[in-house]
Amino acid sequence: MYNPFSLEGKTILVTGASSGIGKATAIECSKAGAKVYLTARNEERLARTLTEMENEGHRIIKADITSVEDIQNLVDSVEVLDGVALIAGINDKMIVKKIDEGFITNMMSTNLTGPALLMKSLLKAKKINKQASIVFMSSVSAFYPSVSNALYGASKAAVNQFAKVLALEVLPIRARVNCIQPAFVETEMIQKYGEDTLEEIRKNYPLGRFAKPEEIAQAVIYYFSEATQLITGTSLVIDGGYTLR
Repeated sequence: MYNPFSLEGKTILVTGASSGIGKATAIECSKAGAKVYLTARNEERLARTLTEMENEGHRIIKADITSVEDIQNLVDSVEVLDGVALIAGINDKMIVKKIDEGFITNMMSTNLTGPALLMKSLLKAKKINKQASIVFMSSVSAFYPSVSNALYGASKAAVNQFAKVLALEVLPIRARVNCIQPAFVETEMIQKYGEDTLEEIRKNYPLGRFAKPEEIAQAVIYYFSEATQLITGTSLVIDGGYTLR
C-alpha cells in the first residue's frame, strides 16, 4: 500500500528517547519502518523504550548531550543518518528575579549548546546523509511569553534561529532542517506547573485537551518522510489553538 510517510530503509537518531516526546518519537519511528538509535542519560529507561518498539535493529547509546565526550562517543557509534530528532531538553521554571548563572548555564547547555554541538560533530564526521531531515523540538514559549518561562523561552527562540541558519548551511547536501513548537503535551515535564494550574488550563484549552506525545512524534515523522522534501527552515505549531488567545 502506498504510504508517503513511510520511513522504511531510513536510519534515525532520537535524543531524549527515554521519556516523553522522545520516547514516543522512537516508538513511532520504529512503527513507520525506521532503524532507530535511541539516546539519553538514563540507560534503564532507554531499555524500557526499546521493549515497546517494533521491528529489529534498533540500538541504545547512553549519552548526555551536555557532555562533549559523550557527544563524540555518540557520533562515533552511529551510522550515516537519514534523520535526527533533537528532543532532549529541560523546562525548569523560575521567575527572573531568582535566576542565577548556574540556572542560565544549565538551561542553555541542555536546550541549545548540546544540540548545536551534536549537529556540528555529526556534520564534521559526515554522518548526515544527503537529503536527510533534521528536526528540533522547540516550543510555543519561543514566541508566547508566560511567567517563569523566560529562560526556557529564550533557549527555544535560540533553537528556532539556529535551525534556520543550519537549514541554509546544509543546502549543499539537500538536507532539511525544521522545528516543531508544541504547547502543552501530556508528559512528565508539564507536571512542574502543578495539577491545579494544569486543570484550569485544560478547562480553557481551545480544542479541549492537551496533545499526546504520540501526536508530536507523528509530526516528526511527517518531517522525516519523503512527503516533505521541499520543506525546510519552518516551524510547525501544535498547540490545540492555545496561542490564538
